[in-house]
Amino acid sequence: MHKKNSLQHLALRKFKKNKLGVLSFIYIILCGFISIFCYVLAPDNTNAANQMHLEIHSKPPGFNVLLLQIPNQQQSVTSPWLQVLLFGQKNASKELPIISYNITKENLEVVTYSDKLTKTYPLTYFGSSPEKFITNRTFLFGTDKYGRDLLSRLLIGTRISFFIGFIAVFISLLIGIPVGAFAGYYGKKVDTFIMWLINVTWSIPTLLLVVAFILILGKGYWQVFIAVGLTMWVEVARIVRGQIISAKREQYVEAAKALGYSDFRIIFKHILPNIMAPIIVISAANFAAAILIESGLSFLGIGAQPPTPSWGAIIKNHYNYIILGKPFLALIPGLAIMSLVMAFMLFGNALRDALDVKS
Repeated sequence: MHKKNSLQHLALRKFKKNKLGVLSFIYIILCGFISIFCYVLAPDNTNAANQMHLEIHSKPPGFNVLLLQIPNQQQSVTSPWLQVLLFGQKNASKELPIISYNITKENLEVVTYSDKLTKTYPLTYFGSSPEKFITNRTFLFGTDKYGRDLLSRLLIGTRISFFIGFIAVFISLLIGIPVGAFAGYYGKKVDTFIMWLINVTWSIPTLLLVVAFILILGKGYWQVFIAVGLTMWVEVARIVRGQIISAKREQYVEAAKALGYSDFRIIFKHILPNIMAPIIVISAANFAAAILIESGLSFLGIGAQPPTPSWGAIIKNHYNYIILGKPFLALIPGLAIMSLVMAFMLFGNALRDALDVKS
């Protein structure tokens, strides 16, 4: 009975009643699953989904075409499954869009999609079954301006967006919790110095601060992960500081001091577990903010570098197609960003309502 009436159980029951929060949580879990197994799920599992077909660039969703896989003579060993899971298939076969094909006794004759010319390949090039090298491919989300599968690029881009949120939040908690805890617990000169540092950092625009870190660390998505995390600790530190200022006056803290416990143990084993609710909520909001910042940086060209797929970079490469009659190339990644950010915001709001003891 006591377990059913515990604060955790009551908060879980309140959260389950929030349908938008539950749906958002399910969507976040789904995106996390996609980010891990993106190369398994993507139709184009080459590294960064960078298989180009310039003959069929900028095709609409649902476009269907025959593809001839030309064997790569340099590929002698199949890539290990762990390598494919993490980085995709290397040394993949070249694909040629074709209109039709004909198998004779000695050759495979194909009509190319671009110039409608006939090309001939010896059957020995494909082994005993040349039909196995011809597939009917449907591009569910169409192709980008380089003829790459847009769905595959979006799925792999989920890994960039999801992981940057995770790592940025982890770094912000790693820095913000101790800094805010020491400021709130010790007060006086320690609090004055830390608040001065927080206010200085807070006064600098986030995007400008991230750009400064990237200029120091260099371009690349790992540098973006670190840079975004180093700019988000301020919000966490302010929340933790305020909560500890209120909590350190509680009787359980006075009792811990009377028992002779160290300040470190009082802060991290007694106070922090009791103020985790607002930290969890701000972490969900920071997760959404990190995704937006990374998308903005990639749009500016200083985030994840090509050919690494990023939702912001996909929009950058195709935003001018909106007025050229092919808006789906920019709208689809834009909707992906909007849906994931909205899911985290709704999830954070649901957590806030569930963990609010006054409601």
